[in-house]
Amino acid sequence: MEVILIKDVDNLGGVNEVVKVKNGYARNYLLPRQLAVENSPSNRAQLEERLKQVRKKEEKMLAEINSVIAKLKEAPLKLGAKTGTSGKIFGSVTSLQISRAIREQRGYDIDRRKIQIVDEVKELGTYKATIDFGNGHNTELEFEVVAE
Repeated sequence: MEVILIKDVDNLGGVNEVVKVKNGYARNYLLPRQLAVENSPSNRAQLEERLKQVRKKEEKMLAEINSVIAKLKEAPLKLGAKTGTSGKIFGSVTSLQISRAIREQRGYDIDRRKIQIVDEVKELGTYKATIDFGNGHNTELEFEVVAE
């Protein structure tokens, strides 16, 4: 029997996937727990409509991500830090500080956990960080540490 999975099922498949299973497994486990529906023409049409909506949503999200990436790459961010006489920073620059700088200077709210600083920042200068937007979309961000 072929069924369309509504939810992820371990060792079987993911959401919106058409799989072939034994009749008893479908009737006694998948269908009563509402993990799957029978692969009928009407259910297949609903599946295609759901997939179309998911694709449209992903395209919209991708366009938004690309606009954010373009805005972030315009110019390096400026981060202020307290320094000693030799130009060394007291402490170091963190992803939280970068997230706040993006919010203040570019107007985008990016979660600090998505920001990875490439090198350890202990002195004034220009550095790079990577931002992971998910689904394999990431970008490199340049930021400059200046004295306050």
